[in-house]
Amino acid sequence: MLRFILTGYIENALSQAELDKLEDGTFSGRIPSCKGVIAFGKTLQECEEELHSTLEDWILVGRLNKTTCLSDKAKNAASKSLGFGQGGVHER
Repeated sequence: MLRFILTGYIENALSQAELDKLEDGTFSGRIPSCKGVIAFGKTLQECEEELHSTLEDWILVGRLNKTTCLSDKAKNAASKSLGFGQGGVHER
């Protein structure tokens, strides 16, 4: 089975998501290991989709850091595939 590095990372991170129903009936979600990844939605599905999108944005702006489940080798491969060049993903 072909496995993509970023797909695996995203699936793992989303499996750690904490979703809550708010008092007004909307939903919030966050991924504790990914600082700043939080989303809101009118429905649970909308919240999950927003959380997925927010996580992808977080990765693309270079927020992949020490708290990830990826090894240094995987981080470097992900970095290259995202166009960040040699030496891993850098904080921005």
